[in-house]
Amino acid sequence: MKVQSYLAFNGNCQEALNFYADLFNAEVKNRQTYEDKKIDVPSSFRQKLQHAELKGKGVHFMAYDAAPDTPINTGNQVHMSVDLNNKEEAEHLFSNLSSGGQVHHNFREREWGHFGRCTDRYGINWMVNCNK
Repeated sequence: MKVQSYLAFNGNCQEALNFYADLFNAEVKNRQTYEDKKIDVPSSFRQKLQHAELKGKGVHFMAYDAAPDTPINTGNQVHMSVDLNNKEEAEHLFSNLSSGGQVHHNFREREWGHFGRCTDRYGINWMVNCNK
């Protein structure tokens, strides 16, 4: 079995994936727009992403721009969790993810190691863990 995240965006999926690709040293793969799909979306939405994947060493998730008739509600139903073994790397990642977003729990030492929780500038919730 394989469990992975599928993130929905409100028209800025490509921008978000570019941000994550740089952050995680990953690549955007399987990029498909609504252009040739038989889906009822406005012509201004045809270049938005109907599907894409972010793949790299230790990272793989899917994402898309939800069609205009599918409202996106920011909530806490989905969190992406990242586990690292290097405290400085984890702290740097947390700093970049939370930049322009909202910090819910500062990255600091906890009972199990170092942990921080934030919502990034795209409304995605993140937990960054480091057991060292």
